[in-house]
Amino acid sequence: MIEIKNLRKSFGEKVVLQDVSAVMEAGKANLIIGSSGSGKTVFMKCLVGLFEPDEGEIIYSGQNFTTMEDEQRKELRQQIGMLFQGSALFDSQTVEQNVMFPLDMFTHLSHSEKLKKVNEVLERVNLKDANKKFPAEISGGMKKRVGIARAIVLNPKYLFCDEPNSGLDPQTSLVIDKLIYEVTKEFNITTVINTHDMNSVMEIGDHIIYMYQGVKEWEGSNKAIIYSKNQKLNDFIFASEFLRDVKEMRMLEAEGKTPNGNKDI
Repeated sequence: MIEIKNLRKSFGEKVVLQDVSAVMEAGKANLIIGSSGSGKTVFMKCLVGLFEPDEGEIIYSGQNFTTMEDEQRKELRQQIGMLFQGSALFDSQTVEQNVMFPLDMFTHLSHSEKLKKVNEVLERVNLKDANKKFPAEISGGMKKRVGIARAIVLNPKYLFCDEPNSGLDPQTSLVIDKLIYEVTKEFNITTVINTHDMNSVMEIGDHIIYMYQGVKEWEGSNKAIIYSKNQKLNDFIFASEFLRDVKEMRMLEAEGKTPNGNKDI
């Protein structure tokens, strides 16, 4: 679990985050959504220590990240997995070497022990026979799966995903969503996902934070989002006429009405 209390962040005179508080729960997909400039990327970067907040607290399972010494932060970061927007694989290294990289950096395991862990996570993401392939030889969806394997190879308590579906077709995006969701549940990870993908919101959004101009404008689940009366959220989520129709139909169904306005018999 990650607790965020009254987080504020400015760059010069520009206030980017204003008094943001939230709780990211373990075993859930915690999504941060919002339009460009809403503050969601800065919010995530504060959570992982890439930016220092001006005020507020970030507490990882009872440990205050904002007041930790460098050595304590280094230890905590070993419990954090990262899935980057572009996968961020090393082009000159094989899939196996890419996934092994965190083990080389943070453990003193023997090569055979590292290889065993690498093979376990590659099998978990359905890339059992991809060890010796290079990034240039695999698809975008496979690269994302390699990124997930690398992110979980250290058995993290926390997983951060920055636009995990960026550049993927809708079908592959669903596969990646399902995989992240399964891993989150399976290992009881506190997963935080920064996304623009509305399919992700509706499919795996256990807990959603909607950011608007640096403020937490709305918070709830993918089930609650359908019935929200927050106009800013509705304008963002249901921007197309098709999605507005879907929302209206869902609300009518909840009221026991058919789309033509008559009560079901």
